[in-house]
Amino acid sequence: MKALFLKGNVFSGKGEGARFIELSWVREQIEEKLGFAPFLGTLNIRLVGESIKLRQMLEKASGIEIMPREGFGRGNCFKAFIKGLECAVVIPKIADYPENILEIIASMNLRERFKLKDGDIVEVKVFF
Repeated sequence: MKALFLKGNVFSGKGEGARFIELSWVREQIEEKLGFAPFLGTLNIRLVGESIKLRQMLEKASGIEIMPREGFGRGNCFKAFIKGLECAVVIPKIADYPENILEIIASMNLRERFKLKDGDIVEVKVFF
């Protein structure tokens, strides 16, 4: 298994990740396939520099797929760690999804856990 180190700045999203994770079928698949009950929200990272190019490797890799219900897009997840805490990176399979954005889910609120605010730099170790 290979690992990538991706770095970027925390930013506030539009709440779309939280609405997706609230769906019972999404939560069930995350619990079953990733082994944790997800916090209702994502940590959004705007990647910088070389990390933007490295993220493209995840686009092509086969991750842990969240199978959609009708009307929803697919998503691939990859096990990851932030400061030693297990989490997962979600790569939505949506046309025109920004290539410099990384969405991270975990069993807890990562912003609170690490006292993160918009603009803070975070490094994520992603396995694929």
